[in-house]
Amino acid sequence: MGSTCEVRSLQWVMAIFLIALVGGARAVSICNIDSAKLNECRPAVTGNSPKPPTKKCCDVVHQANLPCLCNYKSAFPAFGINPALAMALPKKCGMNTPRECHVV
Repeated sequence: MGSTCEVRSLQWVMAIFLIALVGGARAVSICNIDSAKLNECRPAVTGNSPKPPTKKCCDVVHQANLPCLCNYKSAFPAFGINPALAMALPKKCGMNTPRECHVV
């Protein structure tokens, strides 16, 4: 298991994602993204037939600190997010995919 700091960081990120995905009262910034904007990409990263990312979703992806966000990809399934679909968003939005975002 990771260090205490890594575990606490992951718990914090999971809490932020949960708040954002269930419509929390106030947005929080994580990895340079306003958590309220995370839902813009939800249709592109969930379900059996995900939709292509919208322009609004790609705008969010372009603003994100992708290496930071991708470090939390292991937490995505807890929120119904397919990590492979999420990690494919940068390329689908015309960006280079950071090393941290590759799914093995």
